[in-house]
Amino acid sequence: MRSRHGTPAFRAPTGLLGEPLAKLGIKAAYSPVGVYIALLFIGLPFVVRTVQPVLQDLDIEVEEAATTLGATTLQRFVHVVMPAVAPALISGFSLAFARAVGEYGSVIFIAGNMPLKSEIAPLLIVIRLEQYDYAGAAVVGLAMLAISFGALLAVNGLQLFLAGRGRR
Repeated sequence: MRSRHGTPAFRAPTGLLGEPLAKLGIKAAYSPVGVYIALLFIGLPFVVRTVQPVLQDLDIEVEEAATTLGATTLQRFVHVVMPAVAPALISGFSLAFARAVGEYGSVIFIAGNMPLKSEIAPLLIVIRLEQYDYAGAAVVGLAMLAISFGALLAVNGLQLFLAGRGRR
């Protein structure tokens, strides 16, 4: 699929996503914004797949009971829906984050590799490997592993805390 300018359809700033963003003055290609958009698209399915079954199993009668007791829409959301959905939401976001830390394919083409601005860890690994700096590549890879592991450990701790708080 090509845009009217003859370039690939998703290529910024003339692609399907890049053109509307460019009109708003947002540069998506070779910037952190583009990396965030790409990571959003690869992470969103993890969140949806964990939250969807919980929302489907949520008993509508509980919400109706809250309504009959005088709860507002916001109160129903905060006190009925969120406690049921929160563990799945936390799991989905943690899976999406862990996936995003190691993402290479979708962000490699959109990241600008400008030091301290749009540099991404997977690209640093490839650059280190091309320079035969295997130790440097391993250090970056271990840092990515530690970040993912730390995030998942923190989420497990948060879920245990919330589960313990719910039993009281």
